Amino acid sequence: MLGLSVRWSLTGTPDGTLEALREYVEEESFRRFAALEGLRFKTWRAREGEWFEGTYVFVSESARAEFQAKMEQQAPELPGSKLIGSAPVLIEPFETVAVVRGPGGFRSASRFER
Repeated sequence: MLGLSVRWSLTGTPDGTLEALREYVEEESFRRFAALEGLRFKTWRAREGEWFEGTYVFVSESARAEFQAKMEQQAPELPGSKLIGSAPVLIEPFETVAVVRGPGGFRSASRFER
């Protein structure tokens, strides 16, 4: 499975930036990516004051390549870029070697347990 990481720096961003990103994911982004053709799954990851990242895994090389080209072209205008105030610092393809579902299961929701 082929994936893509898109990471923004949160260094020096105003207080509340990560909370604004959480709200954006819950209210808009989750729905949008739930309907993205060719996407197997996406996760949103963050480290407060350090970085915010979207990690995507696609069904095919062509789906990943098409999505990556759009991300690179639109980087400064992406919703995350606007909320953070800068374009991603990393747009990097990768290979997912394996995924395991543990006994705790998986919950697909716009707001994960915190």
